[in-house]
Amino acid sequence: MHELLPTLILPALIFLLAGFVKGVIGLGLPTVAIGLLVLTMPPAEAAALLIVPSLVTNVWQMLTGGRLRLLLRRLWPMMLGIIAGTAAGAGFMTGGNVNLIVTALGLSLVIYAGLGLAAVRFKVRAATEPWLAPPVGIATGLVTAGTGVFVIPSVPFLQAIGLQRDELVQALGLSFTVSTLALAAILARGGIFQIAEAGASLLQVAPALAGMVAGQWLRKRVTPATFQFYFFLGLLLLGGHLALRTLY
Repeated sequence: MHELLPTLILPALIFLLAGFVKGVIGLGLPTVAIGLLVLTMPPAEAAALLIVPSLVTNVWQMLTGGRLRLLLRRLWPMMLGIIAGTAAGAGFMTGGNVNLIVTALGLSLVIYAGLGLAAVRFKVRAATEPWLAPPVGIATGLVTAGTGVFVIPSVPFLQAIGLQRDELVQALGLSFTVSTLALAAILARGGIFQIAEAGASLLQVAPALAGMVAGQWLRKRVTPATFQFYFFLGLLLLGGHLALRTLY
């Protein structure tokens, strides 16, 4: 039983929690999952375990809303940037220094949580969006390749371009899906995401979906803003711990 905890039970509990967070606020599964998984395993293994549940839940989110074609037409430069940036940073996750990766992951979580807690809201004008989208995508891809986190700077950018609420949720699903596929490609190329890893990742789909269903149930009964505050606070503490972990 003791040997099963880190290999089967603990990851399932992490994905249950991560899915629950996503069910309540519409995002956070990859961020929560990888932030907690790296406490027990190397970052590359954590990223490989993330692939299938992230892909399933984000494809589900991407296909819900009926605006996918319009969003693809608007956001394709950013999506291409994500692919290019992830490819450019491929060597960092698959062959980089583990302590450096964990520190970078922690800093990414701290930045994301800090922006959330401060309720920082950027505004991107329509004339600025077309030329800003590709570098935002490239930066997101580089962060994805280096840390397994998809949210910086893609989420603040998508929140800043004036999408309606349902459009934003669907756009986040699109961005996270592209990021997940790009991450899977570099992990597979580096020999980290193979059949065995894909099977282990597949096992995490059920707890992730169960968590999402529970989170969606709770979303109708609590104020999402209140839950979001505690989510960002927890993420800030987790990120700070990871960023400082190599110092002690």
